[in-house]
Amino acid sequence: METKKLFVPILAIVTVMFLVATVSAAENLTNNMEVKVDDELASNGDLSVIAGESVTVKVTFNSLVDASDVTVKAVIEGDKADSSEISASFDVEQDLRYSKSLTVEIPYELKDQVSDDVSLVVTVKKGSDYKTEAEYSLRVQRPSYNADVLSIVTPNSIDAGETIPVDVVLKNIGYNDLDDMYVRGNLIALDGVERSIYVGDLVSLEDEDDDDDTTTTSARVNLQVPYDAAPGVYTLEIEVWNDDLEVSKAKQLIIENDFPESVFRAGSDLLIVNPTEKLQVYRVVTPEQENFVTVPAGSSKAFEVNPDSAEYIVNVFNMNGEVVSSFTFSATEDQSSVASPVVVLTVILAIVFLVLLIVLVVLIGRKPERSEDFGESYY
Repeated sequence: METKKLFVPILAIVTVMFLVATVSAAENLTNNMEVKVDDELASNGDLSVIAGESVTVKVTFNSLVDASDVTVKAVIEGDKADSSEISASFDVEQDLRYSKSLTVEIPYELKDQVSDDVSLVVTVKKGSDYKTEAEYSLRVQRPSYNADVLSIVTPNSIDAGETIPVDVVLKNIGYNDLDDMYVRGNLIALDGVERSIYVGDLVSLEDEDDDDDTTTTSARVNLQVPYDAAPGVYTLEIEVWNDDLEVSKAKQLIIENDFPESVFRAGSDLLIVNPTEKLQVYRVVTPEQENFVTVPAGSSKAFEVNPDSAEYIVNVFNMNGEVVSSFTFSATEDQSSVASPVVVLTVILAIVFLVLLIVLVVLIGRKPERSEDFGESYY
């Protein structure tokens, strides 16, 4: 009886071992599998790849079975996230050789070191029936020279005529130090609204014994928005560069302007408004002559137009030669409609509002400014 009791568990163990061996043998789908990364054998164990770049993983194998719906998958395992790619399903026949290429991005997780090891896992399988898996070690390095714009901080909206403070945070995420870095801010749709500043050097890895060595720095770029900027959504581009690299990043901001025009038609006259804090000179060109009109800061000036034809065109230019406004007058216009009290009142109210706005900006500008922790120079 005791012999029978011992025989039962021994038989169960032998049966389980037999099943495991059978299943293990059944799962094997391929042999002679070869994996190359950018045409180099992964099995050599000495392959180096660059973080953030994409590599081509080519898998070649002999099939041990006839099977449908077979897939090849490549996974590069990072500490925080994996990067993977899988092929479309395909059919295989026994004793034939197959090859599949996949493009996989190398994870960028190097924080406190310039290089580290990651695992490349390649799997060839058909559902849960057949499976072959191999793992390889890759050395991941930072790009030789690279920088990241960690943040761009600006007001969500700003009024035309004001200065946009653009605070930028940069980090060296490359293998080597970055020397003589510059930052440029540029409002793409507005000609001339850009500025460059010098931010200095960034090391690749911080030296704990030297507080001056840092991988990260901050800078402020001040951009002056013109008073005549049209209201709308603008793209702000931040460019970072030195002799070894150039990277850029963009964000959007809103520019508001209740009075984008500085020249108005008031009956048979032109009303030229200067909402800025500086004296402005305009050139008014009529069919007979051209006149220079000087408008003090925060004020306006009327220019009388005496049309003598049915199509009397008057153009107004700024001192840069750019057309500010263009109007067509007519000698046959109904003078009662030209001098509309509503138009005149609207223009007067606009001037009063602009003058008050200028006064408010001047008063705010007299507040003491906080000193900045970094220097800047033009480039």
